[in-house]
This record gives sequence, C-alpha cells and structure tokens, in this order.
Amino acid sequence: MKKSNKIIAGLTAMLMSTGSAFAADLEFYFPVGVNAPAVQTITDLVDAWVVQNPQHTVKAIYAGNYDETTTKALTAAKAGSPPHVAVLLAADIFTLVEEEVVTPISDLANSDADKEWLDGFYKGFMKDAIFEGKTYAVPFQRSTPVLYYNKEAFKKAGLDINTPPKTWEEMIEMGKKLTIKDDNGNVTQWGTRVPTLGGGAAWIYGGLVISNGGLLSSDNGVDVHLDTPEAIGALEFLVELAEQGVMAKGGISWGDTPKAFIEGNTASMWTSTGNLKFVSDNADFDWGVGFMPGGKGPGAPVGGGNFYIFDGITDEEKAASLDFIKYMTSAENAAKWSIATGYIAPRADTWETPVMKEYAATLPQALVARDQLEYAGREFASFQRGKVTSFLIDAVEASVGGQSTPAEALAKAQKLADAVLNEYK
Repeated sequence: MKKSNKIIAGLTAMLMSTGSAFAADLEFYFPVGVNAPAVQTITDLVDAWVVQNPQHTVKAIYAGNYDETTTKALTAAKAGSPPHVAVLLAADIFTLVEEEVVTPISDLANSDADKEWLDGFYKGFMKDAIFEGKTYAVPFQRSTPVLYYNKEAFKKAGLDINTPPKTWEEMIEMGKKLTIKDDNGNVTQWGTRVPTLGGGAAWIYGGLVISNGGLLSSDNGVDVHLDTPEAIGALEFLVELAEQGVMAKGGISWGDTPKAFIEGNTASMWTSTGNLKFVSDNADFDWGVGFMPGGKGPGAPVGGGNFYIFDGITDEEKAASLDFIKYMTSAENAAKWSIATGYIAPRADTWETPVMKEYAATLPQALVARDQLEYAGREFASFQRGKVTSFLIDAVEASVGGQSTPAEALAKAQKLADAVLNEYK
C-alpha cells in the first residue's frame, strides 16, 4: 500500500510539472467583425474545452468590434488585470509589442510537437504574426476581401454568370452593364459597391495597392509607403469607379454593404470572406465569389484576428492559455468556426476533414478566399497603428469625397505618417 501511494504521489507530481493537473481560471476576450453567429459559436467551443478540461474555467467575454476589444484588453492590462488570452487584430501586433503586454507564443510553444503545430498554419496568415523572429500570435478568424456578385444580375446584363471581373478595366466595363436606372434617371442597382469609409476601406484599398504591384507597409512597423505610384494608381481607380457611374459617389460604409447586396441595391460588392455565412443565409438569388479584381494582377490583403497570450499572468495560466488556443485552432474546431462564420480556416489540415470537404462541396464559394491567399500580402500596419491608419483613412475619404486628388491626399498622409514613425527609426 505504501509503495502504491508513492507511485500515485509520483505520478501526481509529474502531472503537475507538465502543467496538466493545475487549475486555471482564464479570461478570454473576443471581438465580432462580421454578420455571423460568432458569439454563440465561440461560446459553444469554449464550453466544450471546459468539459474536456474540468480543472479549468474560461470566462468568454464578447468585447465589441476589433478596436473596442483591443482598447479594453490594453486598459485591463495596464490596470494589472489582463485577459489571459484574446483574439485581436493581426495588424495590432506592433501596438501590443510596444506596450509590452503580450508573450511571444513561440516562447511557450517550444517542443517539437509545438513547432510542428505552428508550422501548420498558412504562411500567408503568419506574415503578420511574427516580429523580430518571434511568433507573437497564431491565426484564428482570418479573412481576405473578395468580390461577391449576383449571378442573376449578371445574366440579365448579358454577362457570363461564371466569369466575374478579374481586372480593374473589366470591373468598370461590366459595372456599366450592371448599373440600372429607372425612367427618371435614378439608379436602382449599382454595378458595384466598395467600402470607402473607415478602417474597412483602408483594408480593401491596401489590397488594391498589392494588386497594383505595391505594398503600403513593411514588416518592421516603421516604414510605410503611402505616396508611391502604385498607391496613387489604386486610389485613382476607386475614384474612377464613381466617376464612371459604376458606383455611388461619396462615402460608402462597411457595415451597410452586405445588406445592400442582399437587397439588390448593388450587383456586386467587395467585402470580407467573413460575410460568406451572412450572404449564404440571406440571399434569395444565385450568387458567386471571385478574386478581388486587380490592377497588374491578383492581389488582396490578409486581415482579421489572431490569438494572443497576455503577459502579467502566471506560467501555469500561460500553459493553460496555450492549450486552449491549440484546441480552438485544431482541425475539427477550426472547421466548425469557418463553417459558422465564413472566415478562412487557417490550416491546411482543416480543409482535409470530412466536414470541411462536405462544406466546400456545398458552398464552393468558400474556396475562393483560401485560393486567393497565394496572392495576398500583409495588411497595412505600423507602430502607432491607430494614428497612422487614420491618415490613410483620411486620404481615401478625401479622394472619394472630391476634396483632394489621390496624389495630394496620399502625399499629405505620407508626411504625417513619417512625422509619427521617425521616432522609431
């Protein structure tokens, strides 16, 4: 009996040393950035992990949109009560590193099995998870913008329903055929709708620049390229869409765009693949998805949120947080999340699961964004992201609003951005 007790005590000590027997009460912040049943899906996944790990608890907190969630997480961290884990914008990596509030996941995931797990994420989504050689985050609710189009509207316009526009020139040519006016000259259906207000506009605009052979920012968080010929040409195209009568003039909001597409106010729209679920559930017409029409070729920005583990928590809590993240990004659960929301499953093994194969066969539109990753670049990001991005947003809005030419607006944005970022050089 004494020998058995010693064996049991030894096994217990071993389990404690590997971090699998301790109890952790985790707090998890997450945002919602698309029209999808994300909150309930997150809750279900969290509850399932707790059932499998009854020694732990997880308080899942829906913290608003991306910016609101980041603000709340930073505020809590500065107050000494950080969330243990959070899904925050991939583009916020520089802010989080500068504020010294997150722990590099590569510092925690250092076994051979852990390294294999990290290597399983699509490289396109890891571009904005790494800084100075360390992996600070892993992809979760990731996306690219794509072109959604109404096949019935295409058919009525005499266009091939299986051939969406691939270039800017085709976008304008087809858009003119898709724009419909009533007897009084009022537009009842626009050819396309591209968000031109706020952060969503800056995101999509970054993809236009990529397709035009440029890139708005570098991976060091310091160098931005807002007034290059590639950037100016991309903004001129956005302005031209309205000038050619293909899109409404003035500002177009991100949030209203999917609704306008569903209601038939526009024959096509440019928005996140994260709206796939919303469109699939609500469109009463046949619809398709294509790559973002490009300038010199295909191109898109990656976007969305990554998992981060916060600093200021115990080693045991960090270990539990890593285990939680591995569970949430497993092939089975990434498939559930992708199917429920439309976000791109960030690992190749997810697409090999039976449920994901069935989903892709039923909704082949979901494959388009995944395949577009080959041509995707990192989202615009830098230190002082909020401030620097506001300069870019102002440039886009001033250009489409007619207050400034693209060249003038972007030159001003570049000057302001350099003034902020020079202190980091």
